[in-house]
Amino acid sequence: QIDPKDYTFSGLKNETVGRLPGKVAGQQFVIQDCEDCKIYIFDHSATVTIDDCVNCQIFLGPIKGSVFFRDCKDCKCVVACQQFRTRDCRKLEVFLCCATQPIIESSTGMKFGCFQYYYPELALQFKDAGLSIFNNTWSNIHDFTPASGENNWGLLPETAVVQDYVPLPSSEELKAVRVSTDATKSIIPITRGQRQKNSDESCLAVFFAGDYTTANARKLIDEMTSKGFQLVQTKEVLMKAEDAHRVFQQSALEFIPLLEKGPVVALEFNGDGAVEQCQSTINEVFSGTKVFVSESKASASQDVDNFYNFADIQMGM
Repeated sequence: QIDPKDYTFSGLKNETVGRLPGKVAGQQFVIQDCEDCKIYIFDHSATVTIDDCVNCQIFLGPIKGSVFFRDCKDCKCVVACQQFRTRDCRKLEVFLCCATQPIIESSTGMKFGCFQYYYPELALQFKDAGLSIFNNTWSNIHDFTPASGENNWGLLPETAVVQDYVPLPSSEELKAVRVSTDATKSIIPITRGQRQKNSDESCLAVFFAGDYTTANARKLIDEMTSKGFQLVQTKEVLMKAEDAHRVFQQSALEFIPLLEKGPVVALEFNGDGAVEQCQSTINEVFSGTKVFVSESKASASQDVDNFYNFADIQMGM
């Protein structure tokens, strides 16, 4: 018998509370009427609603469905979810991983950054919640109620450090979760999203499904970012033969047989010389692995557009 009290934080003031990995296990969770609290859900859940909270710092592990903030103000959050929504909120600062386009309504002073967080159980919790670490549209915000001449939302500074917003838990119980907020350890690759690109040269790299797809994609991200290139966006999505023709054009036939194994993982890197560097890294580090990579600077931006236009349609964006 499930007791709703185990899945609710209500009417708390000046408290640090949380749930350890395994304690929520995919149930719904409710947070309401809390003030000056630090709240950590180190587990995956079905949906989360957060109502009438003021000046709280909140961490929410992967949410299979939606997270809905209503009538909250001055909160700082780290959230991973399928759908993100706010209504009647003021001044929320959110490090977000969201599989679909985040939506704000009747909300002002909203600021968003890319989710960055790590603890040992987090990767499995993403899987249990049915979320891909590569599907994150954190900066592609849709404002249902835009006011002319005003912007209700913006992006957090690129230098924003998650720990300055949502500090590590200080209670003995929650300290047991081995959290790292080191950006290079983050389970979610940190992307530039909709920020201004530094260069007019981007490069598309696509890994095909297999045992090491995630590890390979991460390795390429590490190699490229360590050389000063920026990861703009990532995507994990299923492709069919006709999609391959549209995206991979002349080299489609080579890759079509690989599509049946499962979804592809695509990465967009930006920076002068990105195409050449990406090609040489793939040849050196991934010889023997089939990877699609843009052929030239001239074709690369078209590759990126082709792939992400297809992916957005696929994801129903």
